[in-house]
Amino acid sequence: MGCDGGTIPKRHELVKGPRKVEKADKNAELVAKWHYCALSQEKLRRPIVACELGRLYNKDAIIEFLLDKSADKTPMKAASHIKSIKNVTELKLADNPAWSGDKESIKGDKYDDMQSARFICPVVGLEMNGRHRFCFLRNCGCVFSERALKEIKSEVCHKCGVPFQEEDVIILNGNKEDVEVLKKRMEDRRLKSKLEKKLKKSKSAESASQQGTAEDSPGPSKATDGKDCINSSSGEKRQVILTKSSGRRRSREEAETGHLTQTSQRGIPYSTSCPGCKTESFPEGHILFSVGLIFGR
Repeated sequence: MGCDGGTIPKRHELVKGPRKVEKADKNAELVAKWHYCALSQEKLRRPIVACELGRLYNKDAIIEFLLDKSADKTPMKAASHIKSIKNVTELKLADNPAWSGDKESIKGDKYDDMQSARFICPVVGLEMNGRHRFCFLRNCGCVFSERALKEIKSEVCHKCGVPFQEEDVIILNGNKEDVEVLKKRMEDRRLKSKLEKKLKKSKSAESASQQGTAEDSPGPSKATDGKDCINSSSGEKRQVILTKSSGRRRSREEAETGHLTQTSQRGIPYSTSCPGCKTESFPEGHILFSVGLIFGR
C-alpha cells in the first residue's frame, strides 16, 4: 500500500469524491463585458454602440452582422434581438484622463491593469470598469453612472440637456433582473411602434380614398340646377335653357342649329323642325313631341 520512497498515501489521494463546481472568475467576467464587444469578442473601440438590453458592441461588428444575409449565417444569441441599426444607440462616452492605454510606447512586456477604465462618468468621475453601475439615455446616447442620476435628479440630460423619461434609462451590463425588465420594455416599445405604423397607414389610405371621391363627384358646373329636359321620340335627351331676351326657354338643340320654336295663340311653344334629324319639315313616320312651358312674370 505504500508508495515508492516509503511514503504513505492519505485518504483524499486514493478516494475520489464529487468534483467541485468551477465558478467563473468575477474579475474576468467583468473585463469581458466592459472591455470587449459582445458580438465579435474584439476590444471595444469607437464608435461604440449599445442595444436595448444594455450590451456593448463595436458599431462595425453590428453593421457586418446586419449585412450578412447568407444562408449559413451562424445565429448569434448576443445579437438575435437586433433587427436594424435603429435598435442600437451610439454612445457618447467621456474619456478617463488617468488612463494611459495605447498612448504609451510599448517596449517589451507590459502589465495591463484591467481594473483601470478607459471611460468615466462625466458628472461624478467614477470609472466605468464594472464595479459601479452605469446607464445610458436612449434619446441622446450620453452615458452616466447610476449614482449621478440618483444624486442629481433631473428630467433633462446632465450633458446635452435633452429631456428624457424613466423608460429611456437603460442599464449597461445589468444583472438578470435588469435584463428582464429591459426586455419587457423593448417588446412593449416595438409593439407600440407597430400599432402606430398601422394606424398611420390606415389614415393615409382613408385620406387617399376621400380625395378620389372628391375628384369623381360633380362640381358646381356639372351639377343640375333644376333645368327641364325634353325627351324626343328617338330617345335623345335635350336640355332646355332659359333665354334672358325673350323670357322663354330655349333648347340646346335650337342654339346649335338655329331652328327656333314658334308659339301658338295659347302661348304653348311648338317646334317646326324635327328634333331627331334636325330637318325643316317632319319626314314621314316622325312624331312631333311638344312641351308647353308657362313662365310667371
